[in-house]
Amino acid sequence: MSAKPRILFFGYSEVGYSCLSLLLERGDNVVALITHEDNPHEKIWFKTPAVAAREKGIPVFAPESVNTPEWREKIAALRPDLILSVYYRHMIGTKLLALPPLGAWNLHGSLLPKYRGRAPINWAVLHGEARMGMTLHRMVKSADAGAIVDQDGADIGPRDTAEQAFRKVLPCARRVLARQIDALLAGMATETPQDETQANYFGGRKPEDGRIVWTQTSRQIFNLIRAVTDPYPGAFAEISGARLMVWWAEMDTPATHAMAGRPAAAGAVLSLVPLVVATGDGAIELTKTEWRGGTAPADWQAGQRLA
Repeated sequence: MSAKPRILFFGYSEVGYSCLSLLLERGDNVVALITHEDNPHEKIWFKTPAVAAREKGIPVFAPESVNTPEWREKIAALRPDLILSVYYRHMIGTKLLALPPLGAWNLHGSLLPKYRGRAPINWAVLHGEARMGMTLHRMVKSADAGAIVDQDGADIGPRDTAEQAFRKVLPCARRVLARQIDALLAGMATETPQDETQANYFGGRKPEDGRIVWTQTSRQIFNLIRAVTDPYPGAFAEISGARLMVWWAEMDTPATHAMAGRPAAAGAVLSLVPLVVATGDGAIELTKTEWRGGTAPADWQAGQRLA
């Protein structure tokens, strides 16, 4: 192939921005970016690849679906030699994956085969994982199931929020792509099939998934809170029709120790100041909270149960 291979980049999020920036810094031949319009209901706290593309005059498209006959024709007309997807949120159909002679590849935000699917870093924090990373793999019909080319990981602390974990994992994507892009463009990447016995899959998270289940352990509740705290939609509980947003909590405080051993149903408010709530195995202190709408219910008092 005499001319530089034509790369069609599908991407979003700051991971997409970082990886597209790498290709542009290298002078690779990126023929277009296919991305998403920012969701007006989502807090956009990250850089997006559209910024990097427009700075270099790269065409930017944001179709609702790339799998329509119209968009398959438009993409075929771009004559991609290689497709690279980085945090693109929609499935790319097999007809498109079959177009580029150098293959279609994805950078996924987990150490595959663990945490296939959406929001892998939030799920990993929620499950208390101590390590997370990025995986470069071939794209196939099933989500995140293709053979692995390379991985890079970072340690996650037991008190890291999902954003802090994301910031630790973010550089892994650029490192993996920097190591492997020349092999991809030469058609010489080494692939290792995934171990299906180790695979698990998680779907996208919705704001309603932040509801606290008080019968869980204090550690499980703490992990949920740190997995969905700002800039994500947050954990919450409800009482008397009012919603209490929980942005941070602590498991090991004088107040939780003082309440240890008190007989109380999970979700019972043990103390208002500080705010301590009974859990499935003890108590947790809610240290940063906010009543949605600004005011607590008129009957707010110790002894009530949050749901």
